Order: sequence, then C-alpha cells, then structure tokens
Amino acid sequence: MAQQTDGTFGERFVERARTFGPVCVGIDPHAQLMQDWGLEGSVAGLREFTSRCVDAFIDSACVVKPQVAFYERFGSAGFAVLEEAISSLRAAGVLVVADAKRGDIGSTMAGYASAWLDESSPLCADAVTVSPWLGFGSLEPVIEVGERNNRGVIVLAATSNPEAPSVQLARTSGGEAGESVTLAQDIVNRVAERNARHSGPGNLGVVVGATVDSPPDLSEVSGMILMPGVGAQGGTMDDVKRIARGSLDLVSPNVSRGVLKSGPTVEGLRSTLLEIRESYLK
Repeated sequence: MAQQTDGTFGERFVERARTFGPVCVGIDPHAQLMQDWGLEGSVAGLREFTSRCVDAFIDSACVVKPQVAFYERFGSAGFAVLEEAISSLRAAGVLVVADAKRGDIGSTMAGYASAWLDESSPLCADAVTVSPWLGFGSLEPVIEVGERNNRGVIVLAATSNPEAPSVQLARTSGGEAGESVTLAQDIVNRVAERNARHSGPGNLGVVVGATVDSPPDLSEVSGMILMPGVGAQGGTMDDVKRIARGSLDLVSPNVSRGVLKSGPTVEGLRSTLLEIRESYLK
C-alpha cells in the first residue's frame, strides 16, 4: 500500500538543504571508475563501491543520486545492491533521486511509477528522473503517483549533451495565445503549472544543465532544479546563478565526478563532499 510522505518533495529538499547544503552527489559505479578504485567489475565490486559511497554520504549529503544504468547492467543482483543502498540512505533521512530517466506511455509508465515512487516497491526512492520526449502528457501516470505520495518527478528539460539543442531548442507552434517557446521552456512551463497547486515548492522538478548556453526561464518553476555539470564537467557557481536567477534556493547542483575521484576511501569521499557542501552553505 502506498504511503504518503509529509510535505512535498520540493519542500523536503529546501528544508534539508538548510542544514546539509543543496548539493546532490551521484553514485556512478561505471566500469572505469570501479577499476580506478581497484575493484573488480563484478557484483562484489559493485557492492563494495556502493557501500563506501553510502558510508561516506549517509551523514553528510542532502541528496544522493544513484545512476540506475550502472546497476541494471548486473541484472537482478545489481538491482539488489541498489535496493539496499536506497533503503539505507532513506532510513537516515537522505533524499534519494533514482536517476532512471524513464519515459513511456500508459500502463508501462504506470509500472515505472510504481517501481520508483510507491512505498511497496523495494526500489522506492524519494524522486525519479523522467524523459518527456514522448510528449509531456505521457508522464501523467508517474506525475499522478508522485503527487499522491508526495514524491519527486524530475523532468528532463535542458540537458548539456551536444545533441540536445537540436531537440530542446526547437520551438512549439504556439499555444492559445499564439506564443512560441522552446521545447525546453514548454517543459518548464508545464512543470510550473502543476506545481502552482501547492503553496510552496511542489513535487515536480526539472533537469537543467549547468553548461547550457540558452537555458529556459526558471523563475516560475517552484520545484527542484537538478543541475548536473557542476565541477569536473565545467559548470561553475556563476553558471548556476546565471541559469537559476531568482530560483537559486531551488537548485541542487549535481556534483559526481568531483567527489567520486576522491575515492576509494570513505574518508576521502566524505571530506571532498563536505568541502564542496560548505562552499554552498556560505
């Protein structure tokens, strides 16, 4: 049976960020990084990598974002490791965003919603990333579950991969008022419309890269702005401020490489995260 969480996901993020800073740290056990840490590319190596990250972040992170693909490649055994990590982090109060980027229609999307946002699922997280590129309406099943359970639905809007502008900067044909906007802005506007039903930050959020040259206007989004690309990928705090403008308090800068390169020790990971965290708390 689904269990509703008190307060929207956006409200919980803002509240936790006051103490732990807004940084989202990734758990990205890709093959090269596991090798750099001296770990085998096996389930045992995956479990050890994940365990060290959990130990480092469980008492120091605001948000942790496991990259689902790196667990999925190990099949059911990989998902078992992910389930354990999600459970441990959430039990300690850490907000967990499952970076799954799911996107489908109808009952299939409803299945993804149940998997990632329903308390009855062993994979249940505080939020999940989703892709809107089958049409924003295709997200309705996951949005409905997110709203019902006060869990986050973080929608891709303006990503920083080289291929993105050809799609995300394409323009709509114009709404009722005849105004044409970029597809990225259209996604942000639709998220803002859904969040407007809440008195504070809502359950929906957006992904906007810190290195995007032509970002959408985020002034009305009223939800978490997950901003990857900070640090090793070239994004700076000035970029964060430029893109966020008046919604800076809703930004969760995603720092993964910059922290994970400090492994393989728990102490190294925690120390780097705390250093980065302090810079955002000033």
